[in-house]
Amino acid sequence: MSWTSKQFSILSLVAITSFMGTFLISSINIALPSIEKSFELDAVTLSWVVTAFLLSMALLLLPAGRWGDLTGIRRLFKTGVILFTLSSVLCALSPSGLWLIGFRFVQGAGAAFTSTTGPAILVSAFPPRQRGSVLGMSVSAVYLGLAFGPFVGGILTQSLGWRSIFYVSALLGIGLTIITHLFLGKDMGLPDTTPKKVNLKGLFYYTIGLTTLLYGSSTIPRLSGWLLITAGFLALLVFWKTEAKNPNPVIPTTLFTKNRLFAFSNLAALINYSATFAIVFLLSLYLQKIQNMSPRQAGMILVAQPLMMAFFSPVAGHLSDKIQPRLLATLGMTMCTLGLAALSFLGPVTSIAFLVFLLVWMGLGFAFFSSPNMNTIMSSVDKTKYGLASGTAATMRVVGQIASMTIVTSLFALLFNGKSVETIGSSTFLTAMRYGFLTFSIISMAGIYFSYNRGTMKRE
Repeated sequence: MSWTSKQFSILSLVAITSFMGTFLISSINIALPSIEKSFELDAVTLSWVVTAFLLSMALLLLPAGRWGDLTGIRRLFKTGVILFTLSSVLCALSPSGLWLIGFRFVQGAGAAFTSTTGPAILVSAFPPRQRGSVLGMSVSAVYLGLAFGPFVGGILTQSLGWRSIFYVSALLGIGLTIITHLFLGKDMGLPDTTPKKVNLKGLFYYTIGLTTLLYGSSTIPRLSGWLLITAGFLALLVFWKTEAKNPNPVIPTTLFTKNRLFAFSNLAALINYSATFAIVFLLSLYLQKIQNMSPRQAGMILVAQPLMMAFFSPVAGHLSDKIQPRLLATLGMTMCTLGLAALSFLGPVTSIAFLVFLLVWMGLGFAFFSSPNMNTIMSSVDKTKYGLASGTAATMRVVGQIASMTIVTSLFALLFNGKSVETIGSSTFLTAMRYGFLTFSIISMAGIYFSYNRGTMKRE
């Protein structure tokens, strides 16, 4: 496998940016108990420290992907790095929990711009026969961020406080901003000399639907919460209908209605992330509350899953260049389903060795799902839609992550009665966690169907 220096530089930049985003997410998860004490937040409000970041990404990934195809993916990538860096500083300086949630929303916007353009930049710089391998390496960087996040975040939180995590992210962002502007270069060969006008009418319904759905989940079991959730689903339905009739949509619905490979691969990703994202969130609280571990100790345990992801994702990506990706992805989805079901049996005296085994098992399963699935998505469209395909895949990931957090938030709202994780009884917390993992395992079973029945990927 021979690469030019330009290809190597592009892969390095995209990989480092991918690392930064997930490093921040996973390190903040381990710092949540400290943030809760610092700002005296209840359990539902605390969950919004994570959810606000994801909501911002979900709202912007679709238009960002379309915008990148029309105006230049490299330009948008650079903008995202700058925005992510500035918002990291603001998060570190937050005077209250509400300000932190607001700055996390801004930070999510920067992450959206880099997430939606990174894979598109990669597939445009490498030939199809190397696509699975380089995407696997990029995914590996994502999981390295997840791996180092709990470990480094635990050390920083315990030694310097949770704000130090954002200062470290800002320093990384400054370095990456300089490197990106020196080596990434400018966009060339855009499909149109005059950008098309994109009708954003449908995006309005998408924004309203997703926001009301999330906010409603945090206010149940009140009647207003259920009404907001219903209104959110209806608004998302209107969004889909509007986009289907729109001559210049943000997302062409025909990609889902006429491209089975693209549609089922994205649905499989949506289901996978819906079922697996909240694992670290729940286990971070479990290890510190139930097992009485420090943030650093909890981080060292949670590192097992993403380390397996990081190590085996390039292997799975390389294999997907040789055999049908759906077979590898289906194997990975099945392993995740079994692991989620096993996590529902965790209790106050569960062996740490057993928990580490489950994390290793699920990390391996997720690695075999993610890289082959991403290879399929990017290979199912032509090169003029790389940004859109990348943005759609990232949207499925983030919407899945939001769905995962929404399930957890709903369980907290139903069972905790407005109390914080710190003050709630251990048995109540374990009940919420058990219901959560059982729900996730049922959701993951549906992903096995879509993963296996997506169809055969044709190689160029």
